[in-house]
Amino acid sequence: MNGLSGDVQTLLRVMACFGSSTNESVIGYLSESAEYAGVRNGLEGALSDGFIVKDKEGSLQFVHDKVREAACNLIPDSDKKQFHYHLGTILYSLCDGKDVGDTIFLIASQINHGKEWILRDSDFGIAIVELNMKAGKKALDGCDHKTAYSYLGAALSLLPNDHWRSHYDLSLRLNFLMAGAAKSCCQYDEAEQILRGICGRTRCFEDKLPSYLLLSQTNVLPRFSPALRTQGNVNDAYNTCSFVLLQLGETIPESVAPEAAKTMVEDTLKMYEEVYDGDWVERKMEDKTLLTTLHLYSSIAFASYFCKSYSM
Repeated sequence: MNGLSGDVQTLLRVMACFGSSTNESVIGYLSESAEYAGVRNGLEGALSDGFIVKDKEGSLQFVHDKVREAACNLIPDSDKKQFHYHLGTILYSLCDGKDVGDTIFLIASQINHGKEWILRDSDFGIAIVELNMKAGKKALDGCDHKTAYSYLGAALSLLPNDHWRSHYDLSLRLNFLMAGAAKSCCQYDEAEQILRGICGRTRCFEDKLPSYLLLSQTNVLPRFSPALRTQGNVNDAYNTCSFVLLQLGETIPESVAPEAAKTMVEDTLKMYEEVYDGDWVERKMEDKTLLTTLHLYSSIAFASYFCKSYSM
């Protein structure tokens, strides 16, 4: 491959960094930069020489793993990490502010190779934290929890030591997303640790509410899997819900007589009607506290079934 034209070698090096395949649109983004202006010519050459193939959807793929291995060898081992990082920063500068779809994963993964360089520039570091957080959020929206866990973990690792003071809102959003991803990956202990950390650092009770709710769910959910029951601390879930509901002005009885259950159900249904009246699917819930209260009652009901069945 050393005898190939410079543009073809550049294209092969770039594709080797992206894995076994990538979309032609990414090559289009790179061609807008001065450094990779010849990458489209390289693509045409690589296609005609038979190193890669393109399908009708624009996906580019090496014809064989051995070809990708040879393309990887065009980058000296000592330069690989910096090559990935530099490639990612160029793509980031070209795509910043654009909706690039799944390409956000590729950009973030390339930049993440250069953690040592990211940490040297605090402003750029925060920008890459937000990039990884967007990638993680996109993965969560697509129910790809393991990918989300990876990108959100990368984002957390790039935060400065004083991030709760210097970047409070970012820290709150990122930690909550990471706790959700950890919970979805069955990393219950880690999720609980993150959520308790959030509750200990937030500036007001309203900021704690989502974390308290997720914490109660994290403690309850493992009870529904026999293999995970030793991890589920339903007493903690019950106590957390009870504590938060009391802070919200609710009253949690120690037990409920059968004759009182009907009235409580009717009151709860009325509460739901107040929240979900009309076109509730079409509009946002304006009273987030009331909505959280309803979710907390749902969680405490599940917890009560296991640890306080006499009160049900």
